[in-house]
Amino acid sequence: MKEKKRENFRRFMNRESTAGFVFSLPFTIGFLLFMVVPMGLSLYYSFCDYNILAPPVFVGMKNYIKMFTDDAVFFKTIGVTFYFAFVSVPMRLVFALIVALILFQTTKATAFYRAAYYLPSIIGGSVAVAILWKRMFATDGVVNHLLRIIGIKSSFPWLGNVNTAIWTLIILAVWQFGSSMLIFLSSLKQIPVTLYEAARVDGASRFSQFFKITLPLLTPTIFFNLVMQTINGFLAFTQCFIITQGKPLNSTLFYTVYMYQQSFEFYNTGYGAALAWIMLGIIGLITLLLFATKKFWVYTEGV
Repeated sequence: MKEKKRENFRRFMNRESTAGFVFSLPFTIGFLLFMVVPMGLSLYYSFCDYNILAPPVFVGMKNYIKMFTDDAVFFKTIGVTFYFAFVSVPMRLVFALIVALILFQTTKATAFYRAAYYLPSIIGGSVAVAILWKRMFATDGVVNHLLRIIGIKSSFPWLGNVNTAIWTLIILAVWQFGSSMLIFLSSLKQIPVTLYEAARVDGASRFSQFFKITLPLLTPTIFFNLVMQTINGFLAFTQCFIITQGKPLNSTLFYTVYMYQQSFEFYNTGYGAALAWIMLGIIGLITLLLFATKKFWVYTEGV
């Protein structure tokens, strides 16, 4: 009887499905402990009056009602975040595509340039770069110094002006175009050379080749980058938190930073959790909207 149980156990352990289950177990446990459980707790706290220091008290929809009826800053942060995302993401994608087209031409230094242009995406979200950016746009920073070198006397407070502060963050976001650039570059290599050869035989110019061949075949990649970068745009945090702290007059206060402030500075953790779930809903709706428009402009071969 024992031999039979051992044999059954040995057969069970030798199955491919068992091996797959065992190897996926660490991820499954981590996903449950660090994603599903925290999200469940966050959803519960969003219906509570909770300040971390005391047990949560269930208050129903109070946090959500307050958000939409008694919190002007909430609507301000929504506007700032939408403006940042909808301006920075298209600019980043256009810039990434232009650089990808330039680097598509293979030379001896191409590998170096690809690595150099990708570097900002690696370090751009760091605290050190944010501090550097803050110093660059200070009244006595590099930007005003360069303007003075070319004859423009300037001590303009780029970070202290409501019209320019948000643009310093947008420029930093656009500068981090490396990941999108590499994806575009990879997609450009997948376009069959024979299409360009046939177009040249027909007398098509480079301009026509780009808009008739390159751009249509890149639309799936553009769509992927658009979705991913839009989500990242709405979740931007470090730029605002380190460089401007939402100043001046909340003109650069990102939604994520306001959510952080409510949760860990003002100790309104329940309200912060409600803000998080509203942002999840906003991102979900925008993603669904993008997917709904996909059929109108994304080229799918054979359809």
